[in-house]
Amino acid sequence: MLMRTFRRLSLLCGVLLLLPAWAQADDAQWLEFPGKAGPGKGKRIVLISGDEEYRSEEVMPQLGKMLSQNHGFDCTVLFAINPETGEVNPNQSDNIPGLQRLQGADLMIIATRFRALPDDQMKHIVEYIEAGKPVIGLRTATHAFNIPAGSKYAKYSWQHSGADYVQGFGRQVLGETWISHHGKHGSESTRGLVADKSHPIATGIADGDIWGPTDVYEVRLPLPEGSQVIVLGAILQGMKPDAEVAQDKRNDPMMPIGWARTYQGGRVFTSTMGAATDLPSEGVRRMIVNATYWCTGLDEAIQPDLNVDLVGDFKPTPFGFGTFVKGKRPADFR
Repeated sequence: MLMRTFRRLSLLCGVLLLLPAWAQADDAQWLEFPGKAGPGKGKRIVLISGDEEYRSEEVMPQLGKMLSQNHGFDCTVLFAINPETGEVNPNQSDNIPGLQRLQGADLMIIATRFRALPDDQMKHIVEYIEAGKPVIGLRTATHAFNIPAGSKYAKYSWQHSGADYVQGFGRQVLGETWISHHGKHGSESTRGLVADKSHPIATGIADGDIWGPTDVYEVRLPLPEGSQVIVLGAILQGMKPDAEVAQDKRNDPMMPIGWARTYQGGRVFTSTMGAATDLPSEGVRRMIVNATYWCTGLDEAIQPDLNVDLVGDFKPTPFGFGTFVKGKRPADFR
């Protein structure tokens, strides 16, 4: 009996040694959502959360569930983790475990804010983007990184001043860095107006379908050469979808809130929307799902009636500093 137990333990150890490194890691620090049936079958997406204000730790698990269950993509969701407790803590700016999962990924969706990641984590992001792989940046991704001066990857910081990589990841990869709030934060919401109806990402989206209580961000016009503006953001005088459009010069011209471009040959889509409170809007979800298909080369599979339903209960926490739900671990978002 003892010998049989020993042989079984030896066999189990052998199997564990054959597992890939990511599977042996403490997967309690991130989530894996295997893809079901759908056009995305066989493609893998890594969704990276980590912002203090807009609850990306709630957005990314919901997107991961939608894209895996409704569209077939294999999805990995990463979080800012307190290394001492193992809990999700968006204020932990220097630790996002699991970034090695970007190796071999087909798309990175990122919504971080002012992250100061160590070199051994940041290198996975840099290797991915510099290989010309597709990227979707949401909301605060325009100012995704705040790497300390002197660090190996300092040039990816949002306000990098060197001529080699002006204003870092935001400007160079996504097309813009952080400038300012253009609408009044917390009192003026955003309505999306389609600027380029011919672009695949606009499929099935009409004016007003995109709405969110987050305000319009300012961007500099024109956007960098090669950028295609798909959606403009009308500033609304209130926090409801049917609020009146603000009648002032801020809406003339309107700021882009969704645009496409390329970086190193890889497709890139950026939206300054994407807070947890924006996700209940079907138009916001459709924009992100369409962008996922476009970025991964599935243009022909984009249809006006793609399934953009939420998966399970989704009750977003209001945006704000310190509003995140304390004491949660990644598994709690499954």
